[in-house]
Amino acid sequence: MQLAEMFPDEEAARRWFESRIWPDGRHCPRCKSTRTREVKAAKPMPYWCTDCRKYFSVRVGTVMEASRLPLRKWVYAIYLHMTSLKGVSSTKIARDIDIHQSSAWHLLQRIRKAFDAGEDNLFGGPVEVDETFVGGKEANKHESKKLHAGRGVVGKTAVVGAKDRATGKIKAEVVEDTTAATLHDFVLDHVLFGTPLYTDDNRAYTGLRYIYDLDTVKHSVGEYVRGMVHTNGIESFWATLKRAHKGVYHKFSKKHLHRYVQDFVGRHDLRDYDTLEQMAEVARSMTGKRLRYADLIA
Repeated sequence: MQLAEMFPDEEAARRWFESRIWPDGRHCPRCKSTRTREVKAAKPMPYWCTDCRKYFSVRVGTVMEASRLPLRKWVYAIYLHMTSLKGVSSTKIARDIDIHQSSAWHLLQRIRKAFDAGEDNLFGGPVEVDETFVGGKEANKHESKKLHAGRGVVGKTAVVGAKDRATGKIKAEVVEDTTAATLHDFVLDHVLFGTPLYTDDNRAYTGLRYIYDLDTVKHSVGEYVRGMVHTNGIESFWATLKRAHKGVYHKFSKKHLHRYVQDFVGRHDLRDYDTLEQMAEVARSMTGKRLRYADLIA
């Protein structure tokens, strides 16, 4: 009800996006000039830049650029996405805001694009690191799609992640494999040297003890917690991702898996904000990014 009162019409949605995307005042997204003026008759490009002599709107220079959807529908899509712990499907968004499923899918992928990491601050720890595999079981696949290469992680895609206990933040990436070289590169990219590092007893992490204060729990013999040493935090994140996979999306294609992983990381890191502030953070993060449909399906 609060959302309906805040956004009774398209003008209210436009003003809300402008206040979040241009917190320091209106400026041209192309040349950054503040020498602009409003042109009432120039919808849907209501502003004119005196310097580059072009019309523009709050959509230009964001993931909303070239979108024909009303801004009010963008607001409601962001709201539905942020209030669904395990995500929301494109078919549900399509029904709820009355658009085609393909438009809803593109819309959701553009919202996920807003979560693309910008500044990458290194974790100072203690840090939990773990890897998981995402995908369907070979036994449940159609015969034509089975790889006939065994069971377990066959046909699944590897994802490695780290959780900083000090801040509660998470970093996660889709990777080609879980070899020592790959896992070491991930940790070196995201964790400060000398940080307390907690992993399971995967031998691929062993070499990190020369760079970090490494301690492990031996999952292979049933040890999951030893004092402060455990990986329960990052494993809880994997559980949420996999519940979404099974219960909401049913399939993550390898091509787009990184978008879903980044989406869950972004929404996890905003979990302590109230709903309206989460929405505002998404709007602020839309600038400088674009995801065209043609590029998405290429």
